[in-house]
Amino acid sequence: MPELPEVEAARRAIEENCLGKKIKKAIIANDSKVIEGVSASDFESSLLGKTIVSAHRKGKNLWLRLDSPPFPSFQFGMTGAIYIKGVAVTQYKRSAVKDNDEWPSKYSKFFVELEDGLELSFTDKRRFARVRLLKDPTSVPPISELGPDALFQPMTVDEFTESLNKKKIAIKALLLDQSFISGIGNWIADEVLYQARIHPLQISSSLSKENCATLLQCINEVIRYAVEVIEKAVEVGADSSQFPSNWIFHSREKKPGKAFVDGKKIDFINAGGRTSAYVPELQKLSGKQATKAAGKPRKQASKRKGGEDEDNDEDDMGDEPTSEEEETTKGAKSKKRGNRRGRGKKPPTKRKSEESDDDSGGNEDGSSDDDDNDDEDAKKKPRKAKTNNYKQAKTLNASNQVVSNQSGKKPKKKAK
Repeated sequence: MPELPEVEAARRAIEENCLGKKIKKAIIANDSKVIEGVSASDFESSLLGKTIVSAHRKGKNLWLRLDSPPFPSFQFGMTGAIYIKGVAVTQYKRSAVKDNDEWPSKYSKFFVELEDGLELSFTDKRRFARVRLLKDPTSVPPISELGPDALFQPMTVDEFTESLNKKKIAIKALLLDQSFISGIGNWIADEVLYQARIHPLQISSSLSKENCATLLQCINEVIRYAVEVIEKAVEVGADSSQFPSNWIFHSREKKPGKAFVDGKKIDFINAGGRTSAYVPELQKLSGKQATKAAGKPRKQASKRKGGEDEDNDEDDMGDEPTSEEEETTKGAKSKKRGNRRGRGKKPPTKRKSEESDDDSGGNEDGSSDDDDNDDEDAKKKPRKAKTNNYKQAKTLNASNQVVSNQSGKKPKKKAK
């Protein structure tokens, strides 16, 4: 899914090709899930005749400043993408529109034609993106709630360390929290934690100053390198395959058991509400967490078909439950399983007794259904025999017959 490097590449493509040009045509999709808070017709009329002055980005959000408000704003979601006809813009596999596809794409949500004939489109295959028309995109959510941008507003080591010391949640969950640092998504979080040799579930406040400094350095280096590679992708034919070979990125979508980096096995766990790739041999829990982890079996996160993790656009703040929560959950589950077993035994007995009244014959293979029915009859008939001698004699004859039948079927029971 698009993260900071991909959105930044789109911003730079707009900046290089679209600034100072007037919008002469606009087509907005009639899709209220993606186009938020404004009708397609009102959106179109507010764009016509306006000039694109600048392109801005914070985190994974992009907006265009026109010569007068309101301004279009784009939250990329899982498959949002910017395309400029005739201009190569970075593509990523979930959103890629082929050159021979119809134009504008059937997935286009925002389309404008500029005065020189250049055409720009924002597409979204899976409709998790949001396109808004705002007077000041920076003053309202989601942009107003974002933390410092990971590329444009890097923290100092002291600021970063102080911030982590106040957070008692897993470091992976914290990195995904856009109100803490904006622009870091799932694959970047996995990469920087691997490069810094920090376990995704390590509690942020437990990290040493040295760990914090290393992690911040990895964040800065990975993001800058990724932006550089992705921006150059359209110029030199490079793409994410050009990332360093020792990045976990290249194997994070492979199936468990088949993912390795530098010859070391990659495992997958749930951290921050996401499937997270890490290398157990190098990324170990430390302190009290290491002691607790030693007594617990590790759970593998499930991977979707093809090895892909289905990321959501919203970056969750989920964390590993405490041991007390786990025990409570386990106890509740075991009680439920116990009740299910208890309830599960009685209905079959009732059904068998009902079948014994209705069914005249048994199975040809001499299965246990006949034996169970005969046993039920044998138990019921002696109680009825107390009422009169005739019934008692009849019951005795029937019981003898049942016994003889049972004795003939016993070898079959033993065989089973």
